[in-house]
Amino acid sequence: MVIDGMTGVGKTSFLKIIAARLNLVPYEEIFRDENDLLGKFFTEGKEWCFPMQISFLNNRFVQYKEALKLGKVIMDRSIYSDPIFASFYYKSGDFKPEEYYVYKSLFNNLIESLKPPSIVIYLNVSAEEAMRRIKKRGRPDELMVAESYWRALHQEYSDYYQNYRLSPLLTIDVDSLDFVNNLKDQEFIVSTVLNAINL
Repeated sequence: MVIDGMTGVGKTSFLKIIAARLNLVPYEEIFRDENDLLGKFFTEGKEWCFPMQISFLNNRFVQYKEALKLGKVIMDRSIYSDPIFASFYYKSGDFKPEEYYVYKSLFNNLIESLKPPSIVIYLNVSAEEAMRRIKKRGRPDELMVAESYWRALHQEYSDYYQNYRLSPLLTIDVDSLDFVNNLKDQEFIVSTVLNAINL
């Protein structure tokens, strides 16, 4: 099982709640960037975008295989949402067309060797609500990012999951839900997931 959604939507909190209630092993995404490719991309320019994204794709591939070995696991994001960022960088001009072609070919080859998630749970939120939550949690690196970036990334998430066919998909609209602090909302998300997986 995989949880996904826009930055700030509450993936980690959702994962912890569902893992505890359904007796699943939680697996949070581990950010690995040994060569500081993200830093080089931001400071030195788009020539670093392609190696950065290929490195992240490889890390997500490795982590997904690790998660599969744990049995009944719930993941915070996975390789299956990696194309969102590749498409984002392609449309922004940071990926050349040739690089995007190579990325898509590699992604398709990698997932052919994987067992797809039993279900992907997409936490859907409006762009405005996502930005409100990002501002509320107040991470300095996120607060420095322009609203136009978040709106464009939100559109990529929306487009991707409207056309997602790689595994079963459950979309939950969470604009008006506070599943962190509201027990009624927690019960709602748990029952929604249980109904979707027929437990």
